[in-house]
Amino acid sequence: MLKGPAGALHVDDGGKGGVPVVFVHASCGNTTHWAAQLAHLRKRRRAVALDLRGHGKSTLDGGGPISVEDFAADVDAVVDGLGLQRFVLVGHSLGGAVTTAYAAAHPDRVVGLFLLDPASDGRVIPAEQAAGLMQALSTDAWGAVIAEYWAPMLAPSRPEVRERVLSDLRATSQVGASAGLGSLLTFDPVTALRRYKGPRLTVVTAFNQEPNSYQRLVPELPSMQVDGTGHWVQLDAPDAVNTLLDGFLSSTT
Repeated sequence: MLKGPAGALHVDDGGKGGVPVVFVHASCGNTTHWAAQLAHLRKRRRAVALDLRGHGKSTLDGGGPISVEDFAADVDAVVDGLGLQRFVLVGHSLGGAVTTAYAAAHPDRVVGLFLLDPASDGRVIPAEQAAGLMQALSTDAWGAVIAEYWAPMLAPSRPEVRERVLSDLRATSQVGASAGLGSLLTFDPVTALRRYKGPRLTVVTAFNQEPNSYQRLVPELPSMQVDGTGHWVQLDAPDAVNTLLDGFLSSTT
């Protein structure tokens, strides 16, 4: 565990050699979502995954709203705590927003930015609808609300992947889950993506081809689509993600 801005941060660190790769999970996710990628990369380089505040084994002290930039401060605390100077960032969903925010704030430290089906721009959601979502997440039905929202994104996944994702949702605190989703409602990914000039790639599913998807908002962002998976691509198709990561890393490190 490392000390973070809002509590203790759980870190899975292993491997050695090469430019380190740092992984950031989705809302209601945790380090174990990257198990296949960590095992694959650690054969030849250092690979690190962290639990964001209020997720997995990381704690969350205090209250109040949490921004994507706050979650990026967790990444900052981890890389500083581990003494990492330059590294590649990999982020899934919420983690895509978080790593984008970090890369924009610390471009000289990020060797490359690999986004796996990143969250879309939540600012397009009408204010009344956004307020209704946050209200629903403050009730006892919060888990069911998220599960219903995720259902289309999980539909293409194997049954065991669907159960795993929903089990991790149930294991996440209400505060952490609400913070993860709520932070996306105000984050500006466009400015952040254009601020980071280093190597970038977004790998998206068919579900993530909307007008507010990152690659649609920032056409210069290199992108590619994977088919036949749900939103949790690294769980549905770990070998395919490993191959894509290898290609990205070979071109950037």
